[in-house]
Amino acid sequence: MSMTQIPRFTGEIVPVAQRVTGDGDESAAPEGGGGFADYALVSLHCLRIYLDTSYRMTIDLLKEMPQITGEIGLAEADLPPPSTLCKAFDRISMSVCRVLLRQSAQLHDPSKHGAIDATFYERSAASPHYCQRTSYRVQKLKVTKLVDTDSQAVLDVHCSTTREGSDADLAEQIARRNAGDLRSLAADKGYDKQSLRESLRDLGIRPLIKHRIFAPYDHAHNARIDEQRYNQRSMTETVNSAVKRSLGFTVQARSWFREFREIALMCVVYNIKRAVKQ
Repeated sequence: MSMTQIPRFTGEIVPVAQRVTGDGDESAAPEGGGGFADYALVSLHCLRIYLDTSYRMTIDLLKEMPQITGEIGLAEADLPPPSTLCKAFDRISMSVCRVLLRQSAQLHDPSKHGAIDATFYERSAASPHYCQRTSYRVQKLKVTKLVDTDSQAVLDVHCSTTREGSDADLAEQIARRNAGDLRSLAADKGYDKQSLRESLRDLGIRPLIKHRIFAPYDHAHNARIDEQRYNQRSMTETVNSAVKRSLGFTVQARSWFREFREIALMCVVYNIKRAVKQ
């Protein structure tokens, strides 16, 4: 990570956070017994993920970076204790994370051609005592990402700790949420389901999903698919790999709702990092 890119990253995340939280005109630091502005806390959490460090290390590093804290609207003395920053993570709703993700994707001017695929993240190692006390048994987190195939920006994300429901049903849910922003959706044969294709067409989205071969007419269906657009579905694998390489294969949060937020913010950070590099 280039040290010169941290100010540029901060310069992008702060205005995005201000737009999404709607309190951009408030003071970032607590005043008169109030709390930190939401945009300041969101920016600090995104910086924590960007720096790939613990809460304590994030605050220690930011104390040495007055230019960065100043960009958020904070002085060194204003920085919250690590425990305050940790507790504030619970107050960032998943709906805010989704809007942050959408706004960060807009920095790339998406093409409206999407692709969808799932990957797995390890959940951080927990002590046997903790696992027993909290029924913490799931070893992996299933994460489905909707990616813009031209810009490789992450448009939406869905997380699950269970294997229930088919990939096709999940793809329909994600497509419905992003219907106005998609012209086509590419996916591999694991998403082959006629009801998904019909739903996508009803939403005005062209399905680019190969049929599994059960009869001769399945070959004919596949021959009509736009091969160039269909092959772009591999961009989801490229993005999954890039996010994991730069931001980690493991989620550090222990509870599922914190893990979902962490994954969503990792995608926000990835989008902004990519925009800053370009």
